[in-house]
Amino acid sequence: MNVIDGLFYGYLDLLWGKLLIYMLIIIGIFFTVRTKFVQFRHFGEMIKLLGDKNMTSGEGGKGVSSLQAFFISAASRVGTGNIAGVAIAIALGGPGAVFWMWLIALIGMATAFVESTLAQVYKVKDGDQYRGGPAYYMERALGQRWMGILFAILITLCFGLIFNAVQANTISLAFESAFNVNKTVMAIILVIITAFIIFGGLKRIVAATQLIVPVMAGLYILVALFVVIVNIGEIPAVIGHIFSSAFGFDSAAGGAIGAAMMQGIKRGLFSNEAGMGSAPNAAATAHVSHPAKQGFIQSLGVFFDTIMVCSATAFMILLYDLTPNAELEGIQLTQAALSHHIGGWAQIFVAVSIFLFAYSSIIGNYYYGETNIEFLNTNRTWLFVYRIAVLLMVIFGSVSGFQLVWDLADAFMGTMAIVNLVAIVLLSGIAVKVLNHYLKQRREGIDPVFTENSVPGLKNIEAWNENRLDK
Repeated sequence: MNVIDGLFYGYLDLLWGKLLIYMLIIIGIFFTVRTKFVQFRHFGEMIKLLGDKNMTSGEGGKGVSSLQAFFISAASRVGTGNIAGVAIAIALGGPGAVFWMWLIALIGMATAFVESTLAQVYKVKDGDQYRGGPAYYMERALGQRWMGILFAILITLCFGLIFNAVQANTISLAFESAFNVNKTVMAIILVIITAFIIFGGLKRIVAATQLIVPVMAGLYILVALFVVIVNIGEIPAVIGHIFSSAFGFDSAAGGAIGAAMMQGIKRGLFSNEAGMGSAPNAAATAHVSHPAKQGFIQSLGVFFDTIMVCSATAFMILLYDLTPNAELEGIQLTQAALSHHIGGWAQIFVAVSIFLFAYSSIIGNYYYGETNIEFLNTNRTWLFVYRIAVLLMVIFGSVSGFQLVWDLADAFMGTMAIVNLVAIVLLSGIAVKVLNHYLKQRREGIDPVFTENSVPGLKNIEAWNENRLDK
């Protein structure tokens, strides 16, 4: 290892081993308490809103609906982290990593509510649509454009470029293993279909995610349920193994509590993105009558991603006593476990699943970068350059080494998350006031409606005046 490598990995260890993990847990608990356990007390409200007919279409057929915004964020969330990331966490941290993944998701639901509600409050008009996210509330609420610029650069590099290399890398590995498809060939295919979507704008992104997300997640969870039902007698032992390993009660775990905690939290965040500042970019696009509605929806998204989809992968792996080795990296570990449960066609099923999961993530990740490019500079030339860069990173990820892209993703993700966490802690009081305003109207039996005057003291509000698009 040379000096540069040593500095990079030293920074990565500091960021993930100490600072960010502590921040995520402490801030998540802080938001949970300050919102009076919003993710637990109002879980039923989240489910109700997801099925509310008023949440399923934009005003007059224009713009993006709340449900469509959920699909955009789910497209990014539900990706390689749910299949390859969970496998990595178990391989490196043991079964106990699953417990910490669950914990960070339950805590993170409150964080997701806060950041997505803020994104809705400070969203801006973009024709007949909206855009927004952390960069926008950093500038408008905190008055710190420099902070917004820093975040916009980090998320564009992290999601639009680095994370898309991760997604492409996982697709190429899965197809090489299942179909013996050359990585270069896979890179060419991915570039063509990605270019078709991203050069079509937000409407084409919405259409693609709205089609892919329900199908891919539904099929994957159904297969996992089949595996669980067939092995139902072993489930208590698996759950017991997860908890004993998480707290070091399992003699085989030894001193691996730290590894389990770190891997679970790292991969949990990579998967559900709570606090990272990514999902708020999708949340801001939604046409809703009240910002808290999309906060609830995005909080539910964290639950859906980790407690449901990640757990599906974890149980399929843990129900097969598989010992990881150098020949089984990430997605290939999941393929091997599932092959044990459902036969040889599992490799094909996982390869197709990861293609849908990861490809939808490429699309969702791209949009996060696009909306932040527009924050930095509205000149369309920059957007064109960004799109070309995304396609080049898809090629790079498809043919590059496995560990390199994951390490780059970890470094950028950690830095970006810290910037966003600082901002949402400073602005959390606004999110709590918006939540209280929503709940007050709910208690009065009316469908909550928000305006710029609903919470005293708000400034630089653009989208919530009497002429708003979703009035």
